Amino acid sequence: MAEISRLPIPVMEEWEWQYQGACRDLDPEMFFHPDGERGPRRRNRENAAKAVCASCPVIAACRAHALAVQEPYGIWGGLSEDDRTAILERQGVTPITIPASIVAEATVSHAS
Repeated sequence: MAEISRLPIPVMEEWEWQYQGACRDLDPEMFFHPDGERGPRRRNRENAAKAVCASCPVIAACRAHALAVQEPYGIWGGLSEDDRTAILERQGVTPITIPASIVAEATVSHAS
């Protein structure tokens, strides 16, 4: 889950860019990997999502949002989780990580 303390204030103008996103009417599964997705399948899905982002009129706003709030999952502004982590680390920011205990708990609850 994203750290909500870094989210923009709840003023419509801060979020309106999302209405122009090229991804708006697409299946979210294109941008967020399913549990256990690895290798070529994951790379192909990410590349397809990044291709959508490449032609998006709000790619800069989306990317800025994802970096500012450290979105932990998905393709945002043409960047994967690993892309965002690398950028943040180059900027001297320690990316917030999801504790393994939370990931394990979520995995167990989905398996039930």
